[in-house]
Amino acid sequence: MEANEFYEPTEGDKELLAFVTDHCDRWRDWRDTNFLPSYLEYERIFRGQWAAEDKMRESERSKLVTPATQQAVETRHAEIMEAIFGQGEFFDIEDDLQDINKNPIDVEVIKAQLMEDFKQDKIRKSIDQIELMAEIYGTGIGEIVVKMEKTFVPATQAIPGQMGQAAIGVIEKPRIAVKIVPVNPKNFLFDPNGTSVDDCMGVAIEKYVSIHKVVEGMERGIYRKVNIQPAGEDTDLEPTQEISQYESDKVRLLTYYGLVPREYLKNLEENKEVADLFPDDSVADEYSDLVEAIVVIANEGYLLKAEENPYMMKDRPVLSYQDDTVPNRLLGRGTVEKAYNMQKAIDAEVRSHLDSLALTTAPMMAMDATRLPRGAKFEVKPGKAILTNGNPNEILFPFKFGNTDGANLATAKDFERMLLQSTGTLDSQGMVSQAARDAGGMSMAVATIIKKYKRTLVNFQEDFLIPFIQKAAFRYMQFDPERYPSVDMKFIPTATLGIIAREYEQQQFIGLLQTLGPNTPVLPLLLKGILSNSSLTNRYELIAALEQMAAPNPEAQQMQQMQQQLALQAAQAQIAVQTTQAEQNRAEATKLMTEAQLMPQEVQAKVIASTTKNLPAGAESQEFDKRVKIAELMLKEADIKNKSKIVELQMAEKQNKVSGMEQDFLDELTKELGNGR
Repeated sequence: MEANEFYEPTEGDKELLAFVTDHCDRWRDWRDTNFLPSYLEYERIFRGQWAAEDKMRESERSKLVTPATQQAVETRHAEIMEAIFGQGEFFDIEDDLQDINKNPIDVEVIKAQLMEDFKQDKIRKSIDQIELMAEIYGTGIGEIVVKMEKTFVPATQAIPGQMGQAAIGVIEKPRIAVKIVPVNPKNFLFDPNGTSVDDCMGVAIEKYVSIHKVVEGMERGIYRKVNIQPAGEDTDLEPTQEISQYESDKVRLLTYYGLVPREYLKNLEENKEVADLFPDDSVADEYSDLVEAIVVIANEGYLLKAEENPYMMKDRPVLSYQDDTVPNRLLGRGTVEKAYNMQKAIDAEVRSHLDSLALTTAPMMAMDATRLPRGAKFEVKPGKAILTNGNPNEILFPFKFGNTDGANLATAKDFERMLLQSTGTLDSQGMVSQAARDAGGMSMAVATIIKKYKRTLVNFQEDFLIPFIQKAAFRYMQFDPERYPSVDMKFIPTATLGIIAREYEQQQFIGLLQTLGPNTPVLPLLLKGILSNSSLTNRYELIAALEQMAAPNPEAQQMQQMQQQLALQAAQAQIAVQTTQAEQNRAEATKLMTEAQLMPQEVQAKVIASTTKNLPAGAESQEFDKRVKIAELMLKEADIKNKSKIVELQMAEKQNKVSGMEQDFLDELTKELGNGR
């Protein structure tokens, strides 16, 4: 192809162009009928702009737009953004990756690279805009774009032939950039039969771009060289509503991501077998063999690009999420939609109040026009002299229509309370509307608000944030494999709490600290929790200092070990003394037991011996019987004393057993002290 020749479309290109534009036109008509008027009005409410179609009644003259909805949108937007990026890192990677070629994969290095690339490509700023549009329109949409950028790095190079001298300059390095481009729902087309981007047959993004970008794409070989012309008549595609839109040097660009018939991309013979499954006049024939493709069309008639999906995962580079869930629908519900009815009611009350003031407070005069000087221009202003032909009291008469009702503003305030209730936000004083001002009521109200924010946060994380990080990582693996190894990484969102939730948890930590007191053993944990949820710039330094303070002191540990050794020695000495005393008690008890057992026999022998000595002559038998009876009584008495002695000895033996149990306890204590418990 010569330099001055343009690309001539083939029959397949014309059929592909007709296929895409026909579907997109139908999708656009459906969207414009159902959502475009609301989108335009939502934008005006958020920006505080008035339009003639926003009148509440024909006689309305005031153009004031109250800021209640603006405040609700900004409050929710700020809370969600704080929950996502308030702690610095907004994602993590599960450390379960296996080695590649026996080389370990450092998850922290990959995570740091992703964070650095995201920061360089301003991902946070793009997500901020996407989330704001989600609050306004109800749906956050982003387009993932991969570019090859040139970066300039300062460097020095040695000068050949000159020792010790170097040239100072810059080195140009290529870099793969993965960006997320915010997409206004007014510029987004999708298959109404689908409930998600992947579920739709296709999605498309149409917008105006500068013509020099399209020409640059042609020069770099990204787009086909066609005879493009500027075109900028459709104001609905503009990002914002202005009094006059700039219409020069713009091209209407439609980028389609979705399914198209394979035969329109490549006229291959193998496609005939699939195509011949259905008759040529069948509707199913057009949808029989579809393939994921990217199609770029300029000014609704020029095919700039048509190719199969070039990404290795064959995924669509478009993401969307619902700010508030609407089941079985791709588009969600935003803060402006929730506040719409109350916003219109507030505007109607305030505007009627201002219109009433114009009739009741502005000076109005009734006059006899025949008694004014000829050609007089009647005006009422301070210091002006009014000429009349006669008595002014008879010619001029000031009057007003009724009185302004002061209850209008009070009613508007009640409507504002209902608006905050519908959006689940706080008022400008930071108080929950119509909530009990005691601690319990405030806690319940704030907890309800936090739950509503978490619903939006979960939608954002599961439908947008984590899929975006995964898609970005896959593109880095495909186009920058030196820095990113091709592994299946699992990303985890770390955003959980916004500023309101963190402040609420701070109050809980402080209340717990006041309850437990400063001497509680969990004091370091409470202080760490308070610092972690704080917004202090040096909170990480404070946490590190707190952990260092909580770490054990080596000198204190050594002193504690010495004290344990001394206690062990003292316990061992006490055990030795108690052991010696116990042995002495056992010996004495054994001796007494033996004596007690021998004592009855000794007494009996003495009694028998005494009964046979010194018997009187002539009365030996009587005296002997008498002595025997006395001896029996003495033996019984000795036996009783002996039994009581045995009882005492048994009690002493039991006491010795108790002492033995104490010794076992002391032995166990000695072992524990020896183990350093």
